[in-house]
Amino acid sequence: MERRRGARSSPARRTSTGTSPGRPTRAEQKRYSGTSTTSTSTGWETYDPRFNAHDPAYVNEPNRFGYIVEIDPQDPTSTPRKHTAMGRFKHEGANIHVAEDGRVVAYMGDDERNDYLYKFVSKNRISGSRKKNLSLLSEGDLYVAKFTGNSPASEISGTGALPSDGAFDGTGSWIPLTQGGKSVVPGFSTERVLVYTRLAADAVGPTKMDRPEDVQPSPLTGKIYVALTNNSNRKVVDEANPVTGNRYGHVVEMTETSGQAGTTFGWSILLLCGDPSTFGNAYFAGFPKELVSPISCPDNVAFDSEGNLWISTDGAPSTIGRADGLFKVPLTGAERGHVQQFLAVPRDAETCGPVIHDKEGLVFVAVQHPGEDGTFEAPHSLFPDYGSSAPGDVPTAPRPAVVQAYRA
Repeated sequence: MERRRGARSSPARRTSTGTSPGRPTRAEQKRYSGTSTTSTSTGWETYDPRFNAHDPAYVNEPNRFGYIVEIDPQDPTSTPRKHTAMGRFKHEGANIHVAEDGRVVAYMGDDERNDYLYKFVSKNRISGSRKKNLSLLSEGDLYVAKFTGNSPASEISGTGALPSDGAFDGTGSWIPLTQGGKSVVPGFSTERVLVYTRLAADAVGPTKMDRPEDVQPSPLTGKIYVALTNNSNRKVVDEANPVTGNRYGHVVEMTETSGQAGTTFGWSILLLCGDPSTFGNAYFAGFPKELVSPISCPDNVAFDSEGNLWISTDGAPSTIGRADGLFKVPLTGAERGHVQQFLAVPRDAETCGPVIHDKEGLVFVAVQHPGEDGTFEAPHSLFPDYGSSAPGDVPTAPRPAVVQAYRA
């Protein structure tokens, strides 16, 4: 039964492995952005007591957040489904590919510095039954990625300089966290793996990544593209994350080598982002860097009908001094790595959620939080009426919106 807001409940009991996660420890809270004195790094508990996980009535409130929730857009009366089997962390999304054997694979990034890349493989196979397909993400196996390089440690300088052959590359493995719906992490019950997925992953030694946000497989080739936005906290580098204090971010290209639902992959660095005029080690899949559009902080990715990669950014103004935007990147042939800017968004906004309908001459992007730092004031504003109350008492501040660009 759902507890009503403001109601009190008995404190949850703590168990070492047990069948329930129990009361969160301070270490667990910190791993999910809590602190020893408050429940969140944002201070939300000062406005709503349910965010105070140190209150015995709300010790498990944080455990309700951080999951993938699926809705059925064709049935507005349906109940959203929380897919706990896919783990709890700071999901940017979950992007689906149907494997060779009919199971569905969901790729997921944990949008946090020094956190991990995951995938989920469904237990059941896709079928002609829409009703059955709606439950495919409820049961399956959860994995976390470990990247292994082939270059000598001496070649990893931390500056982003690549080996003489052009790029770091290597192999990798998907380490299981659950199999057959049960935990395979020593010391973790199944419930604890699915509630404290970050800690369960810590225990098996995957690769700490530079904010893996969007992770999407190409619908044409099945190769996976990981947008790693940045990581100012990066101190120890590895081949998959070769830049200390990574301000500009990078993109990794992965190839499943034992099938889409398998446990091994190959990988290479597609892009080391940045403005080549100021970051000499920027890399664009071998394409001449003096011919590309400067790009920083890749956030979301998408594909067009020809298999080109499209990248939206979040953070370019504070790193390369340019507005965020949407960029097209060919992945094959002589143009591979040729980053070309398609559009820019207003100041203080990020570009996200691109949808590319190139056959129809349409591109959609979500423009988030324009003017969030108050820089839309005249005379610099693209919206000169910002700050007024016309019409009526409704401020005319710029608002988030979905924008359609089309071929005239």
